Amino acid sequence: MANRTDPLSRHVHGTDPQNLIEKILRTRIYESRYWKEHCFALTAETLVDKAMDLDAIGGTYSHNNKPTPFICLVCKMLQIQPDKDIVVELMRAPDFKYVRALGAFYMRLTGRPKDIYEYIEPLLADYAKVATRGVGGWGTTHIDEFADQLLTSSHACDIALPHLPPRAALEEAGYLGPRESALGDEIEELKEEVEKKEAAAAAATACAARIWRLPWARW
Repeated sequence: MANRTDPLSRHVHGTDPQNLIEKILRTRIYESRYWKEHCFALTAETLVDKAMDLDAIGGTYSHNNKPTPFICLVCKMLQIQPDKDIVVELMRAPDFKYVRALGAFYMRLTGRPKDIYEYIEPLLADYAKVATRGVGGWGTTHIDEFADQLLTSSHACDIALPHLPPRAALEEAGYLGPRESALGDEIEELKEEVEKKEAAAAAATACAARIWRLPWARW
């Protein structure tokens, strides 16, 4: 297959999936050692093994903009176009945070708006710390912050993200239901606790008032 997209794959956003990565960056990816040594002949199944070895999220790094292994694997996924079920499983990999990030990034590039919100939003409750690598060097972020970037920003990992309609517009059109907060249960428990404390305080105040009205209580 070399650097060509799988001929059986379908267009994404009206174009060859690999065109979602700008030509300059694609060329750097194809010329990189990682692509030549680790991405050749990868399948959807063997790509997962490579994803487990990732140690950072990012697009390019160093002064000459070398592509990171992360963005190389993104490009490979665009080339072979794994099934949606596989991508979802990547996003749910419990023990591999970089695998989850890789699946989320691919979903953001290729998914329908409804799927993007439904599958990426749960990662807003994922606080795993991850390393980032870019032109400015190494850094850190968290999966929830990365997920938020994918949902709210126009660029990530040196790639222009496809347009994503606001969530409110999809809700109004009936494509999405109201968003459920990951903290919903905790908030409800906190409300119940506050209500119990307020009820107890009100009962104590009422009891004190009744006692004060007794004749002997004024002596």
